[in-house]
Amino acid sequence: MRLSRLRHLGLPACIALAAVLAAAPATAQVPQQTAPLTAAPAGVATALDTLAKQVAASLSDPAARRALVSALKAGSVDLSTLRTGTVLPSRVRTADHAVRAAKGLPESTGSLVRARLADDSMAAALAAGAVPLVAAAPGDDETAVIVSYEPDGSRVLLDPVRVPARPVVVVEVDVAKALPAGLDVVRQVLAQRGVTGAVAPAARASGGYWATKLNAVRLSNDQEPWIKGAAEIYSIVGGFGLDGTPKVDIVQQPYLDNDGTTYYPNQLLVHFSAYKYNLADVVMMEDDGDTNYQQLAQAIAAVLLTIADAGAYIPLVDAILSAIPSSWWTDDPDYVDSWYTLSTASSGRLNGAAANGWIEVSPYWVSEL
Repeated sequence: MRLSRLRHLGLPACIALAAVLAAAPATAQVPQQTAPLTAAPAGVATALDTLAKQVAASLSDPAARRALVSALKAGSVDLSTLRTGTVLPSRVRTADHAVRAAKGLPESTGSLVRARLADDSMAAALAAGAVPLVAAAPGDDETAVIVSYEPDGSRVLLDPVRVPARPVVVVEVDVAKALPAGLDVVRQVLAQRGVTGAVAPAARASGGYWATKLNAVRLSNDQEPWIKGAAEIYSIVGGFGLDGTPKVDIVQQPYLDNDGTTYYPNQLLVHFSAYKYNLADVVMMEDDGDTNYQQLAQAIAAVLLTIADAGAYIPLVDAILSAIPSSWWTDDPDYVDSWYTLSTASSGRLNGAAANGWIEVSPYWVSEL
């Protein structure tokens, strides 16, 4: 089970600036077949689709196929470490470069493309010698078909609902590795624009400060393609700094892998040490491979810097949602849910504005050493 996002957010009317989502197409029941498809969108999807076809072509070599099958037994495989002849390694490097560029990450991030078996139920057939299909992880949770490749380059369309009996190797972004690097980029860009630093120590808190502790969290359970991997979740926490300028903090939540599961992280979510007001907002986001961190940070900063302190707290959820690039809503909604006006007194279970989950919080005093 993987975390899925809602195409329809069900946001309350007060989110005036949030984009209105178009109705998603119904998922088709597609039998396995070969057929021409239109070109994939530019960016991460294109790089992964191209690499998936190249990995499939390499499997025509029995030695290369044995190397990949052997590596997959231990779990996901960093494709830059796979030695399958002289051609594929250079193509993996090209794909890695394209993915890093599309996600706004520096070259120092290293290899981000990996392969895994789509479902554990396929392991037996793969071990028995079945030649696997190779597919790129789709960016859209509501995709009507899954495109996979034969070693000869022909395309095979798979039903996104029914797990095929034939093994499928998935080529995807290692989001567990990309997310920390990406959030560092976000923090750096926001700091350069002067809209970060909410967690910095504040002299006004004598002997410590109040925080909001996340005791439990649960996100909704919705049907999602079998090919999708685990989600990587982070939250954008926003409030007004002591100087009256909007500030945001980025909080990674790597434990939130599965929907329909309750987690008990005991994580400090909001730090009030450097906020002017006793209020803050939380916007929860997901990265399943397609997030461009440079664009995200620049968009958030550009919007927040237009908000002036009017002497009373103004919720920042609307502004943050309006800053998210429109393509993220129409193609792959990375928004998960949001919570308005958490305070130092917030306690108990709080439902998200998008009705996609709930959090349970309590006040927490952070004492000086």
